[in-house]
Amino acid sequence: MGWTPNKVTVLRVAVGFAAVGLFGHGTWANLAAVIFTVVSIALDALDGHLARKKQMATPLGAQLDILGDRMIENMFFTYFAVVGMVSLWLPVFFFARGAATDFLRGLALKAGYSGWSGNAMLQTWWGRSLVASRWSRGLYAALKCACFCYLGLELALTRGPVALLGTVPGEAHLTIRAIAQILTWATAAFCLLRGLPVLIEGWRFFAREAVAVRTRKSVEAA
Repeated sequence: MGWTPNKVTVLRVAVGFAAVGLFGHGTWANLAAVIFTVVSIALDALDGHLARKKQMATPLGAQLDILGDRMIENMFFTYFAVVGMVSLWLPVFFFARGAATDFLRGLALKAGYSGWSGNAMLQTWWGRSLVASRWSRGLYAALKCACFCYLGLELALTRGPVALLGTVPGEAHLTIRAIAQILTWATAAFCLLRGLPVLIEGWRFFAREAVAVRTRKSVEAA
């Protein structure tokens, strides 16, 4: 049975779960988790490539791909927040941003707008460029991969009694932590930037739905 984009999406989520499950179970498990993380991000690129090359893109597949993204992001950032490597506000931000954009995408889909054709949710060139272009998707995937892998390597090399590098001097520790903060908040900033077109252009579907609800209530009350 051949591979489809949807099967690849399910596989990358499973690999992501495996990676997070391995973190914190010893140095070599942490290093294996980093490898699994890279594989999961690579599979994210593969499902999109298959969808385009084999012309297998569907509205359901697009929604499944977004769901996979949300699960991967939230799993990793929540784990690293729980072990104290990133701020708790980081996964909170990703949860909130994902919920808002997915809510508006759901309203757009209900109104018959999906994909990237003439009936797409995003109509502006800048919106499509920020959300759907190859450079944007590639840069975002690279940032997430760098962020998750860096944190995983930091965990394996410098944290806990089984850290490969043992105790790290104070100044070096501060440098390592500073790089982690830069990577994580740069990833969050670009995530927010990619979400802005959906929030801005998707607002019209919320306004339309609100008008429809008020209209139905007025008819029912009449």
